[in-house]
Amino acid sequence: MLGKKLFPSFLYLMSQKFLSLVLFICSSNISHYASAEKFSWHMQAGEYTDLRFGNKNVVRYVFERMKPDDRERTYKPFHHVFQSDGKGFLTKGPGGKFTHHRGIYYGFSKCSALNKEGSKVSVDTWHCKRGYQTHEKIIQQQASGKNASHKVEIAWRVDDGTVFATETRSLSFSFHKDGSLIIDFNSILKTKQESVTLDGDPQHAGFQFRASNEVAESSANYTYYIRPNEGRDKNGATKNWPQNKEMTNIPWKAQSVLLNNDRYTTVYIDHPKNPKPSFYSERNYGRFGSYFRYTLTPTQPLTINYRLVIAKAERDEKECSDLHSEFIANTR
Repeated sequence: MLGKKLFPSFLYLMSQKFLSLVLFICSSNISHYASAEKFSWHMQAGEYTDLRFGNKNVVRYVFERMKPDDRERTYKPFHHVFQSDGKGFLTKGPGGKFTHHRGIYYGFSKCSALNKEGSKVSVDTWHCKRGYQTHEKIIQQQASGKNASHKVEIAWRVDDGTVFATETRSLSFSFHKDGSLIIDFNSILKTKQESVTLDGDPQHAGFQFRASNEVAESSANYTYYIRPNEGRDKNGATKNWPQNKEMTNIPWKAQSVLLNNDRYTTVYIDHPKNPKPSFYSERNYGRFGSYFRYTLTPTQPLTINYRLVIAKAERDEKECSDLHSEFIANTR
């Protein structure tokens, strides 16, 4: 009888020891993974800097200085995002359908500024006609475990070289608890000129994201968008202001593209303190974003904040809305 009573207790003690051993092994593996997988920056001088997580490429900042004899390829700095394998790009670089579309980028097709002679001229920092953008320096760059960031200075120039605005562009990178890549984009644009007008239209101005040119070439009809209060639209369908008046002051929007038979969804989140009204545009070949109008003066700089959440996955409306709420709660 005593043996029968002790046997369950013995089994319980053994099971607890086994469980403790399993937890120890798992925690050791997690600690090893956490210590091994960290963000780090890797510079290719004069061309780009790559952000890696462990041995895998995550983001590339392309900043080769503008070369007159290679203008189209070098007329604006931008950020590339890698696919989940860290090899191919999720975003588009020079060439392809609309060569001026470059990954994560920012500009306005209708800027009014003063040239070297003090005359007012029209400058286009979107297509980079009569003007262009140049990387000036990396102000700060850091990577610590699960977080990374960098801050760069970009000059907005008239074609004669005159700097009519100076941008401090800051991006931070981290992973969401669901594994998605979070990119926070902050820009402060200043001028020493009396007044600089920033304008354009939803297709040719503002803060935008462009997916790989492979989407345009082979899978545009499989692109779909998710919008607040509407949810997922059908494949290939798009909405654009001013044809669609509701595409104004939208808190967030998501794009899902098919690339190499994989689904990638990018949630674009607009901070409520960004200039308003904001007007939205989307294309099934992979470009989407928004723009606004603004007058820049020495006492009135322009500050914007956006978040992109990128995952090799599909999303629903609630997930996108929750990501928006998290962003707003963390940036009040």
